[in-house]
Amino acid sequence: MYRTALRNVLAHKGRLLMTVLAVMLGTAFVAGTLVFTDTLGNALRSQSAKSYTDIAVTISDRSAVDRGYDLSGGSTTDPTLTESTRKAVALLPGAAEARGVVTGFAGIADRKGALIGDGFSTTGTNYVPGADGTDPRYPLVDGRGPRGSGEVALDVKTADKGGYKVGDTVRVAVNGPVMELKLTGTLHTNDPRVVSGGSLAAFDTATAQQLYLSPGRFAEIDVKGRPGADDRALLTAVRQAVPQDDSIEVRTGRELADEQDRMIQEGTKGMSGVLLGFAAIALFVGIFIIANTFTMLVAQRTKELALLRAVGANRRQVTLSVLVEALLVGLTASVAGLLAGIGIATGLRSLLNGPMEANLPDGPLVVAPSTVLVSVAIGVLVTVLAAWLPALRASRIAPVAAMSSVEQPATQKSLRVRNTIGLLFAAAGVGGLLAGAAGKEGKLVGAGAGALLIGVFVLTPLLARPLIALFAPLLRRLYGTPGKLARENAVRNPRRTAATASALTIGVTLITALTVIGASVNKAVDEETENDTKADYTVAMQNSSMLSPEVATQVARTPGVSAMSVVRTVLVGTGAGDAAGTGDRDDREVVTSVDAATIDQLATITVKAGSADALKRGELLVGSGTADRLRLKPGDPLAFTYPDGTKGSLTVGGVLEAGTALAGLVAPDSVVGPHAAPGTGPQKVLVKGVNGADAKLKQALRDATGGNPLIAVKGEKDIKAENRQLVTAVLNIMYGLLGMSVVIAVLGVVNTMAMSVFERRREIGMLRAIGLDRRGIGRMVRLESLMIALFGGVVGVLLGIVTAWAGTRTMADTFKGITTVVPPVQILGFLVAAAVIGLLAALWPARRAARMDILGAIKSE
Repeated sequence: MYRTALRNVLAHKGRLLMTVLAVMLGTAFVAGTLVFTDTLGNALRSQSAKSYTDIAVTISDRSAVDRGYDLSGGSTTDPTLTESTRKAVALLPGAAEARGVVTGFAGIADRKGALIGDGFSTTGTNYVPGADGTDPRYPLVDGRGPRGSGEVALDVKTADKGGYKVGDTVRVAVNGPVMELKLTGTLHTNDPRVVSGGSLAAFDTATAQQLYLSPGRFAEIDVKGRPGADDRALLTAVRQAVPQDDSIEVRTGRELADEQDRMIQEGTKGMSGVLLGFAAIALFVGIFIIANTFTMLVAQRTKELALLRAVGANRRQVTLSVLVEALLVGLTASVAGLLAGIGIATGLRSLLNGPMEANLPDGPLVVAPSTVLVSVAIGVLVTVLAAWLPALRASRIAPVAAMSSVEQPATQKSLRVRNTIGLLFAAAGVGGLLAGAAGKEGKLVGAGAGALLIGVFVLTPLLARPLIALFAPLLRRLYGTPGKLARENAVRNPRRTAATASALTIGVTLITALTVIGASVNKAVDEETENDTKADYTVAMQNSSMLSPEVATQVARTPGVSAMSVVRTVLVGTGAGDAAGTGDRDDREVVTSVDAATIDQLATITVKAGSADALKRGELLVGSGTADRLRLKPGDPLAFTYPDGTKGSLTVGGVLEAGTALAGLVAPDSVVGPHAAPGTGPQKVLVKGVNGADAKLKQALRDATGGNPLIAVKGEKDIKAENRQLVTAVLNIMYGLLGMSVVIAVLGVVNTMAMSVFERRREIGMLRAIGLDRRGIGRMVRLESLMIALFGGVVGVLLGIVTAWAGTRTMADTFKGITTVVPPVQILGFLVAAAVIGLLAALWPARRAARMDILGAIKSE
């Protein structure tokens, strides 16, 4: 039987080719994902380790780091790491050197004034020269390090992007005015933020302290150990020498490196999980192709299998022979897929580092033994499992079948069982979607969509005949006899048609659902932007940090501004134990403060309880969700402990409707602003123009803020375009990842049509003999493939729309008034694409059928 299995594989190489390709592509997706993420993780860890090679102990002041990046709203206390601390640590036994570090953000403008980098990875730091005048952290490429307040050094990639050379004047900014500094040198860095596409500006230590902290203060002190010194002993000594403060953290370089390794591992694990999810979809699509192929092979070999039973083979031997065939196919395809996956990982890294300029770190290609085992095991397992049902059917072929027709129709009992199972799954899926949509539970919607998809797959043979019959009148009218024959062939074996169409349905369902959800989110965000924001422009930092305090004044003085309001976020302590604010618990809440006199001109304030004029009376507005959580209603007092330590209380004057632009706790800036941390500015400034939004006002606002490349001036159109660009980018990534499953589905259509042509050789020969020409035969095959592909496309589009409808219902709390938007052009495009796929997939089978020898086909078994 094993020799028989091997002979069958070798005898049916052509018919198994598409199955091998389907398994190979799915396995290649898995292998490519594992190799790429392992390679990337290894390169990142190697790069990260270089940053800690000469660090024995690191002393960090979290409050100083936050203040340097200005992401927490500042601090009321000065950082505790000073020059005297650094000197004391440098004198400890086992310490060779103590380097004070200052960090923050720094935007670099190119020669056109645009920001280099993405805003979130624009890094600023201090250059600390050693005895030789260089900083070992940043090896110089050209020139020298900065020595005064008018100088700066840039990483070499940023200098190249900006077109700068040593001696040029560079425009640099943090959250205040733009500085024009002389470029003294270019340098290398291992900082992951910079290597991955960010920028680095290095100042002398005094300038960095002035920009980010205060003179003589550091955010971090890195201690280099003497040769042979014990890092743990040095760690103990350092802890005793530094100020005892809750914000101070002392760790060894090894601990920091290990933490970075864990973070990198978690990041690559998350990326791998997402990619493997799409690989699983591709493999799931492949299951339909594999099952279909082996079902057709078993049907074509009915007489052969029956004769094996007649000469003594038992059911177990027949089943094993089919499974051995699947094992050989799976093993061959998996090995090929593993090799292809390694090539995909190599190509992907080159693509990201080349045209896409992702700047991934260099490193050797990592092909772990686990990757080899997992990839091969998954490919073999999927192939064998998919072939199990066809193998089981093969074992049930009775010896007497050797004298009967090749076609073995399904029994009425099996059809009833199948349809019952399908209806149960479909009903459960619809129930899950409805319950998830009503309860706004995303997981329940996902489970319901999965159950509905399975139910429809099981019911597809039942749906195939009536749905494909809809095309019959059109096909007869346009194509005559070939069209009628194509329709009859498509519904002759509903199970086969269903399995072929289902592979395409999966991809179309997911793509349609993503497209509808994307269109729905875009419309909801656009409407929210139009309805909730009256401001013509928003002035804010591109990295979401705080603006410089003077920006609000600069904006207010800009010609053409009729109204403006700061939007400031402040972290306060609240006594919100009960509605009366008795202080049974001391929580911390974010308060958003705005200019009470003008905010109603710049944002829509809609209250469901209380008064919209509460801010003008010096009272508090509370978002509906926050009011429910803190059990607040109009008239209740809420006690605050401000960042400067002072205490106060505000009365709730109104509760805001859900989903409005203002949410949480909203207070007058005249009350909250004076208690914010010294030197911190607003999160953004809302602006309304005398003549509305025009290019003149936009440029005036840019000029008023000093042309800072980190400060963005955005109007309604800019915000809409930015949101759409984000959604489009996500959709494009999803489409790309789903592309593999669509390719595999195309292979399934090709495989089905090719094998169908093979088993209908005699029929095709008879059609040729009675007068149907080659052109008619080819058209018949192409139209059959077209109907199968359109059937899968239509079912997929319908399932995708239903799933997207339920999915958008779960977003009602996030996007106010979101509705399901079905973009007709894109949906029609998917159906046209399905039709094109069907026609292209039939090219080779149709050509083969048309060129078949008439006498040879009639004589075939």
